[in-house]
Amino acid sequence: MEVPSAARAVAAAKAIAASLGLRADDAIVLNDSNILTLRLLPCDVLARVVPAAHRSAQFEIDVARRLAESGGPVAALDPRVEPRVHRRDGFDITLWTYYAPVSADEIPPADYADALARLHAGMRSLDIPTPHFTDRVEEAQQILADRDRSPELAEPERKLLADTLRDLRGEIAGHGQDQLLHGEPHPGNLLATAQGPLFIDFETCCRGPVEFDLAHAPDELEEHYPGVDRELLRQCRILMLAMVTTWRWDRDDRLPDGRRLGEEWLGRMRSALGH
Repeated sequence: MEVPSAARAVAAAKAIAASLGLRADDAIVLNDSNILTLRLLPCDVLARVVPAAHRSAQFEIDVARRLAESGGPVAALDPRVEPRVHRRDGFDITLWTYYAPVSADEIPPADYADALARLHAGMRSLDIPTPHFTDRVEEAQQILADRDRSPELAEPERKLLADTLRDLRGEIAGHGQDQLLHGEPHPGNLLATAQGPLFIDFETCCRGPVEFDLAHAPDELEEHYPGVDRELLRQCRILMLAMVTTWRWDRDDRLPDGRRLGEEWLGRMRSALGH
Protein backbone atom coordinates (compact mmCIF):
# COMPACT_ATOMS: atom_id res chain seq x y z
CA MET A 1 0.00 0.00 0.00
CA GLU A 2 1.03 3.62 -0.39
CA VAL A 3 2.55 5.02 2.80
CA PRO A 4 -0.42 7.23 3.85
CA SER A 5 -2.88 4.38 3.19
CA ALA A 6 -0.67 1.88 5.03
CA ALA A 7 -0.50 4.14 8.08
CA ARG A 8 -4.29 4.44 8.10
CA ALA A 9 -4.64 0.68 7.64
CA VAL A 10 -2.37 -0.02 10.63
CA ALA A 11 -4.32 2.42 12.78
CA ALA A 12 -7.62 0.84 11.70
CA ALA A 13 -6.42 -2.68 12.54
CA LYS A 14 -5.16 -1.63 15.97
CA ALA A 15 -8.44 0.18 16.68
CA ILE A 16 -10.55 -2.83 15.69
CA ALA A 17 -8.47 -5.15 17.86
CA ALA A 18 -8.79 -2.79 20.82
CA SER A 19 -12.56 -2.55 20.32
CA LEU A 20 -12.72 -6.36 20.61
CA GLY A 21 -10.74 -6.44 23.85
CA LEU A 22 -7.42 -7.35 22.24
CA ARG A 23 -4.51 -5.15 23.29
CA ALA A 24 -2.66 -3.95 20.18
CA ASP A 25 0.01 -1.44 21.14
CA ASP A 26 2.35 -2.38 18.31
CA ALA A 27 2.03 -3.65 14.74
CA ILE A 28 4.74 -5.51 12.83
CA VAL A 29 4.33 -5.48 9.04
CA LEU A 30 4.73 -9.05 7.75
CA ASN A 31 3.68 -8.38 4.15
CA ASP A 32 2.76 -5.24 2.26
CA SER A 33 1.16 -5.63 -1.15
CA ASN A 34 -2.50 -5.35 -2.16
CA ILE A 35 -3.22 -6.75 1.30
CA LEU A 36 -1.40 -5.46 4.38
CA THR A 37 -0.60 -8.30 6.80
CA LEU A 38 0.25 -7.31 10.37
CA ARG A 39 1.22 -9.04 13.59
CA LEU A 40 -0.48 -7.11 16.40
CA LEU A 41 1.18 -7.19 19.81
CA PRO A 42 0.91 -7.99 22.67
CA CYS A 43 -2.37 -9.75 21.78
CA ASP A 44 -0.40 -11.70 19.14
CA VAL A 45 -3.05 -11.76 16.44
CA LEU A 46 -2.51 -11.65 12.69
CA ALA A 47 -4.53 -8.94 10.95
CA ARG A 48 -5.17 -8.81 7.22
CA VAL A 49 -6.21 -5.38 5.98
CA VAL A 50 -7.57 -4.66 2.51
CA PRO A 51 -9.40 -1.65 1.04
CA ALA A 52 -13.13 -2.32 1.40
CA ALA A 53 -13.60 -1.74 -2.33
CA HIS A 54 -11.75 -5.02 -3.05
CA ARG A 55 -14.62 -7.02 -1.52
CA SER A 56 -12.41 -10.08 -1.03
CA ALA A 57 -12.25 -10.41 2.76
CA GLN A 58 -15.59 -12.16 3.32
CA PHE A 59 -14.87 -14.63 0.51
CA GLU A 60 -11.51 -15.49 2.08
CA ILE A 61 -13.15 -16.10 5.48
CA ASP A 62 -15.85 -18.31 3.95
CA VAL A 63 -13.33 -20.49 2.11
CA ALA A 64 -10.94 -20.82 5.07
CA ARG A 65 -13.72 -21.70 7.54
CA ARG A 66 -15.22 -24.38 5.33
CA LEU A 67 -11.85 -25.91 4.58
CA ALA A 68 -10.97 -25.94 8.28
CA GLU A 69 -14.26 -27.70 9.05
CA SER A 70 -13.29 -30.49 6.67
CA GLY A 71 -9.84 -30.84 8.26
CA GLY A 72 -7.95 -29.04 5.49
CA PRO A 73 -4.40 -27.74 6.10
CA VAL A 74 -5.38 -24.07 6.46
CA ALA A 75 -4.57 -21.30 8.91
CA ALA A 76 -7.34 -20.62 11.41
CA LEU A 77 -9.18 -17.44 12.24
CA ASP A 78 -8.48 -16.04 15.70
CA PRO A 79 -10.75 -18.03 18.09
CA ARG A 80 -11.07 -15.13 20.56
CA VAL A 81 -13.30 -13.03 18.31
CA GLU A 82 -16.30 -13.51 16.04
CA PRO A 83 -15.16 -14.84 12.63
CA ARG A 84 -16.28 -11.98 10.43
CA VAL A 85 -15.06 -8.96 8.48
CA HIS A 86 -14.56 -5.83 10.56
CA ARG A 87 -14.81 -2.53 8.70
CA ARG A 88 -13.15 0.75 9.74
CA ASP A 89 -11.98 3.86 7.89
CA GLY A 90 -12.56 2.32 4.44
CA PHE A 91 -10.72 -0.94 5.22
CA ASP A 92 -11.91 -4.52 5.67
CA ILE A 93 -10.03 -6.21 8.50
CA THR A 94 -9.95 -9.90 9.35
CA LEU A 95 -8.23 -11.40 12.41
CA TRP A 96 -6.38 -14.71 12.22
CA THR A 97 -4.28 -16.96 14.42
CA TYR A 98 -0.60 -16.02 14.37
CA TYR A 99 1.68 -19.04 13.91
CA ALA A 100 5.28 -18.66 15.02
CA PRO A 101 7.64 -20.24 12.46
CA VAL A 102 9.00 -23.57 13.64
CA SER A 103 11.87 -23.73 11.15
CA ALA A 104 13.79 -21.48 8.79
CA ASP A 105 14.26 -24.41 6.40
CA GLU A 106 12.08 -24.92 3.35
CA ILE A 107 9.18 -27.33 3.73
CA PRO A 108 10.28 -30.68 2.22
CA PRO A 109 8.73 -31.29 -1.23
CA ALA A 110 6.95 -34.47 -0.10
CA ASP A 111 5.29 -32.64 2.83
CA TYR A 112 4.45 -29.67 0.59
CA ALA A 113 2.86 -31.93 -2.03
CA ASP A 114 0.92 -33.85 0.62
CA ALA A 115 -0.48 -30.61 2.08
CA LEU A 116 -1.48 -29.36 -1.37
CA ALA A 117 -3.12 -32.69 -2.27
CA ARG A 118 -5.12 -32.62 0.98
CA LEU A 119 -6.10 -29.01 0.32
CA HIS A 120 -7.33 -29.93 -3.17
CA ALA A 121 -9.25 -32.91 -1.78
CA GLY A 122 -11.06 -30.63 0.65
CA MET A 123 -11.71 -28.07 -2.06
CA ARG A 124 -13.40 -30.67 -4.26
CA SER A 125 -16.15 -30.92 -1.65
CA LEU A 126 -16.89 -27.17 -1.66
CA ASP A 127 -19.53 -25.57 -3.86
CA ILE A 128 -18.46 -21.92 -3.85
CA PRO A 129 -18.88 -19.55 -6.82
CA THR A 130 -15.38 -18.58 -7.93
CA PRO A 131 -13.74 -17.15 -11.06
CA HIS A 132 -12.18 -19.48 -13.60
CA PHE A 133 -8.41 -19.38 -14.02
CA THR A 134 -9.02 -17.91 -17.47
CA ASP A 135 -10.53 -14.84 -15.77
CA ARG A 136 -7.21 -14.27 -14.03
CA VAL A 137 -5.41 -14.67 -17.35
CA GLU A 138 -7.74 -12.08 -18.84
CA GLU A 139 -6.79 -9.62 -16.09
CA ALA A 140 -3.17 -9.91 -17.23
CA GLN A 141 -4.21 -9.57 -20.87
CA GLN A 142 -5.98 -6.30 -20.05
CA ILE A 143 -2.75 -4.87 -18.62
CA LEU A 144 -0.97 -5.65 -21.88
CA ALA A 145 -3.79 -4.25 -24.02
CA ASP A 146 -3.80 -0.94 -22.11
CA ARG A 147 -0.49 0.81 -22.73
CA ASP A 148 -1.35 3.45 -20.14
CA ARG A 149 -1.35 0.68 -17.51
CA SER A 150 1.98 -0.75 -18.69
CA PRO A 151 3.81 2.25 -20.23
CA GLU A 152 7.36 0.95 -19.65
CA LEU A 153 6.91 -2.41 -21.37
CA ALA A 154 8.68 -2.59 -24.75
CA GLU A 155 6.59 -3.67 -27.71
CA PRO A 156 8.45 -6.94 -28.53
CA GLU A 157 8.00 -8.09 -24.92
CA ARG A 158 4.38 -6.95 -24.94
CA LYS A 159 3.68 -9.05 -28.04
CA LEU A 160 5.51 -12.09 -26.63
CA LEU A 161 3.54 -11.95 -23.38
CA ALA A 162 0.22 -11.33 -25.15
CA ASP A 163 0.74 -14.20 -27.60
CA THR A 164 1.79 -16.58 -24.81
CA LEU A 165 -1.21 -15.72 -22.64
CA ARG A 166 -3.63 -16.07 -25.55
CA ASP A 167 -2.26 -19.37 -26.85
CA LEU A 168 -1.80 -21.15 -23.53
CA ARG A 169 -5.09 -19.91 -22.12
CA GLY A 170 -6.85 -21.74 -24.93
CA GLU A 171 -4.65 -24.83 -24.74
CA ILE A 172 -5.01 -25.34 -20.99
CA ALA A 173 -8.72 -24.53 -20.81
CA GLY A 174 -9.46 -27.52 -23.01
CA HIS A 175 -7.59 -30.03 -20.85
CA GLY A 176 -7.66 -31.39 -17.33
CA GLN A 177 -10.44 -31.65 -14.77
CA ASP A 178 -11.58 -28.33 -13.33
CA GLN A 179 -11.99 -27.97 -9.59
CA LEU A 180 -11.63 -25.30 -6.90
CA LEU A 181 -8.00 -24.21 -6.53
CA HIS A 182 -5.98 -22.06 -4.15
CA GLY A 183 -4.82 -19.94 -7.08
CA GLU A 184 -1.35 -19.07 -5.76
CA PRO A 185 -0.04 -21.86 -3.47
CA HIS A 186 3.57 -20.62 -3.69
CA PRO A 187 5.96 -20.99 -0.70
CA GLY A 188 5.02 -17.54 0.60
CA ASN A 189 1.47 -18.81 1.16
CA LEU A 190 2.43 -21.99 3.04
CA LEU A 191 3.43 -21.70 6.70
CA ALA A 192 5.65 -24.16 8.54
CA THR A 193 3.88 -24.50 11.90
CA ALA A 194 3.86 -26.84 14.87
CA GLN A 195 0.59 -28.21 13.41
CA GLY A 196 2.31 -28.96 10.08
CA PRO A 197 2.19 -26.98 6.80
CA LEU A 198 -0.79 -24.62 6.65
CA PHE A 199 -2.00 -22.58 3.67
CA ILE A 200 -2.98 -18.92 3.88
CA ASP A 201 -4.33 -16.23 1.52
CA PHE A 202 -7.44 -17.56 -0.22
CA GLU A 203 -8.43 -14.38 -2.04
CA THR A 204 -6.95 -15.84 -5.24
CA CYS A 205 -9.14 -18.96 -5.34
CA CYS A 206 -10.31 -19.93 -8.82
CA ARG A 207 -11.35 -22.99 -10.79
CA GLY A 208 -9.11 -24.97 -13.11
CA PRO A 209 -6.91 -28.07 -13.30
CA VAL A 210 -4.69 -28.88 -10.28
CA GLU A 211 -1.68 -28.39 -12.56
CA PHE A 212 -2.44 -24.63 -12.52
CA ASP A 213 -1.85 -24.64 -8.74
CA LEU A 214 1.22 -26.88 -9.03
CA ALA A 215 2.75 -24.38 -11.46
CA HIS A 216 3.02 -21.88 -8.57
CA ALA A 217 4.81 -24.37 -6.29
CA PRO A 218 8.44 -25.56 -6.41
CA ASP A 219 9.24 -27.83 -9.34
CA GLU A 220 10.18 -30.70 -7.01
CA LEU A 221 6.52 -31.25 -6.11
CA GLU A 222 5.93 -32.82 -9.51
CA GLU A 223 7.55 -36.05 -8.26
CA HIS A 224 5.37 -36.26 -5.16
CA TYR A 225 1.89 -35.07 -6.20
CA PRO A 226 -0.27 -37.99 -7.45
CA GLY A 227 -1.55 -38.19 -11.03
CA VAL A 228 0.17 -35.12 -12.50
CA ASP A 229 -0.30 -34.47 -16.23
CA ARG A 230 3.29 -33.44 -16.94
CA GLU A 231 2.66 -31.77 -20.30
CA LEU A 232 -0.25 -29.80 -18.88
CA LEU A 233 1.94 -28.78 -15.94
CA ARG A 234 4.66 -27.60 -18.33
CA GLN A 235 2.13 -25.39 -20.12
CA CYS A 236 0.76 -24.08 -16.83
CA ARG A 237 4.25 -23.13 -15.65
CA ILE A 238 4.84 -21.06 -18.77
CA LEU A 239 1.39 -19.47 -18.45
CA MET A 240 2.08 -18.64 -14.80
CA LEU A 241 5.40 -17.02 -15.74
CA ALA A 242 3.66 -14.93 -18.39
CA MET A 243 1.02 -13.79 -15.89
CA VAL A 244 3.34 -12.84 -13.03
CA THR A 245 5.76 -11.17 -15.46
CA THR A 246 2.93 -9.06 -16.88
CA TRP A 247 1.87 -7.94 -13.38
CA ARG A 248 5.37 -6.62 -12.74
CA TRP A 249 4.86 -4.08 -15.54
CA ASP A 250 1.56 -2.84 -14.17
CA ARG A 251 2.16 0.81 -13.26
CA ASP A 252 0.43 0.18 -9.91
CA ASP A 253 2.53 -2.86 -8.99
CA ARG A 254 4.06 -2.55 -5.51
CA LEU A 255 6.06 -5.77 -5.27
CA PRO A 256 9.52 -4.94 -3.89
CA ASP A 257 12.16 -5.30 -6.62
CA GLY A 258 9.32 -6.16 -8.99
CA ARG A 259 10.86 -4.82 -12.19
CA ARG A 260 14.06 -6.83 -11.74
CA LEU A 261 11.99 -9.94 -11.06
CA GLY A 262 9.94 -9.23 -14.17
CA GLU A 263 13.08 -9.15 -16.30
CA GLU A 264 14.32 -12.38 -14.72
CA TRP A 265 10.99 -14.16 -15.24
CA LEU A 266 10.77 -12.93 -18.83
CA GLY A 267 14.11 -14.63 -19.46
CA ARG A 268 12.88 -17.85 -17.87
CA MET A 269 9.74 -17.74 -19.98
CA ARG A 270 11.74 -17.26 -23.19
CA SER A 271 13.89 -20.23 -22.22
CA ALA A 272 10.86 -22.41 -21.52
CA LEU A 273 9.35 -21.46 -24.89
CA GLY A 274 12.63 -22.21 -26.67
CA HIS A 275 13.16 -18.59 -27.78
